[in-house]
Amino acid sequence: MAPTLYVIPASSPVRAVLMTAKAIGLNLELKTVDMSAGEHTTPEFLKMNPQHSLPTLVDDDGYVLWDSHAIMAYLVSKYATSDSLYPSDIKTRALVDQRLHFDSGVAFRTLTQILRPMIFQGKKNVDQKDVDSAHDVYSFVETFLEGREWIAGDSVTIADFSFISSLTSFNVAVKIEECKYPKLAGYLKRAECLPGYEANKEGLEAFIAIVKPLLK
Repeated sequence: MAPTLYVIPASSPVRAVLMTAKAIGLNLELKTVDMSAGEHTTPEFLKMNPQHSLPTLVDDDGYVLWDSHAIMAYLVSKYATSDSLYPSDIKTRALVDQRLHFDSGVAFRTLTQILRPMIFQGKKNVDQKDVDSAHDVYSFVETFLEGREWIAGDSVTIADFSFISSLTSFNVAVKIEECKYPKLAGYLKRAECLPGYEANKEGLEAFIAIVKPLLK
């Protein structure tokens, strides 16, 4: 029996988990949650995940886990045939963890702060403050990529799946200019060649369909 993942396709954290599953050859049973209908706040869902966040994983033994970063680490640790995506070497893993914390605490949070007022509060444009916030993130990532092919070294890790999903979403709202961020732009081009990138592309198209009409 395959693990079940509760999703909304446009979500960048969901896309990161889907890329991870593709990379390790893990089949997931996907259940799309209709947030507009409140399916994430039903008593049944809240019993499973009181934070009512997505993605939420239910493993085949009933084990429940949420937060995309925790889910990715768990899936690789349990189902992958090697530790390359989440290395066991303590210093390498610590760097991967640092990048994951940056994604959740800085990159994805900044993206949410830019888009939430547009999606839920009727804000009509990305203002200069939003642009500046996005460029702060881009500048950090450009630095992270100094001397590296991937976000935590010269091989792909779960941190890349998080960064790829977040940054491709960012790029919809605030364009990543290659002349300003050549390492970041090159990184995203390399990402498109990853075997699991299709999992990001499909959800990104759904994300674009939601966000593009809001951009004036």
